Amino acid sequence: MRRSLIQVFGFLISTLGWLFVSCTTAMDYWRVNYVGGKGGNWMIKALWYWSNLWRDCVTDTSSVTNCRDYDVLWSVTPYVQGVRGLLMIAMSLGFVAIILCFIGMDCTYIGGREKSKDKTLLTGAVLHFVGGLSSCAAYCVYTNRVASAAFSPSTDRSVIRYTIGTPIFLGLVGSFFIILGSVLYAVTITPKRMTNAFRQRPLSGRSVRRTAIKTHHTTSRDRWSGSHNSRTSHNNHEKISVRDTLV
Repeated sequence: MRRSLIQVFGFLISTLGWLFVSCTTAMDYWRVNYVGGKGGNWMIKALWYWSNLWRDCVTDTSSVTNCRDYDVLWSVTPYVQGVRGLLMIAMSLGFVAIILCFIGMDCTYIGGREKSKDKTLLTGAVLHFVGGLSSCAAYCVYTNRVASAAFSPSTDRSVIRYTIGTPIFLGLVGSFFIILGSVLYAVTITPKRMTNAFRQRPLSGRSVRRTAIKTHHTTSRDRWSGSHNSRTSHNNHEKISVRDTLV
C-alpha cells in the first residue's frame, strides 16, 4: 500500500512538472527590460522590451505590442537554438516516461507480471530523470546568457540589459518536480532489486569449497547411517528367526 501511494505521488509530481515545462515553451517574457516611466512630464511613457524562444517584442504604456518573429532556424541566435533543442528532447523523453511509468505502477492492471512492471517503471524513472536534467540545463543556459550580458563590464551601453522573466522560474520548479518524481519512482524499486541481488549473488571460491565440504560430510554421514540401519535391521531379523525356530 505504501509503495503504491509513493508511486501515485511520484506520478502526480512528475506530470505537474512536465506541465510547467510545456507551458514555458509558449509563454512570453523569458527575458524582460523596463525602460522609461521617469521624469516630470504630465504623460509618463514607458517601454517593456521582452523576448521568448520565438520572437522579440516591445510593449508601450498604451498596450500596443510590436514583435519581430525569428525568420528561419539558421538565423536564430545559437544559444536560443540550443535551448529549443534541449526542451524538445526533454519533452519527448517525458512523454515516453509518463506512459512507461503509468504502465509500470502497481495500481494499474496492465504491463504483465510484477518483474516486468518493475523493469518498465525503472525505465520510465530513468527517462524522467534524464528529461528533467535536460530541461534544467536549457533554463540554466538561457539564464547564464542573460546574466552574462547584463553584468559583463565589456557589454556596450547601447545593448539592452535584460532580466530573468517568470517562465524561467516556473521551468526550474517544473524540472525539480520531474527529478523528484523520478526519485520517488526509484525508491519503490531499489530495495526490492537490492534484496533480489543479494539473494542471487554468486558464491565466492571459499564459499564454494565450504559448501562442497559440507555436502561431502553430509553425504558420508547419510551413507554411514544408512548402512548402520541396514545392519541393525539384519541382526534383528536374524534374532527373530532364531526365536521363531526355538518356539
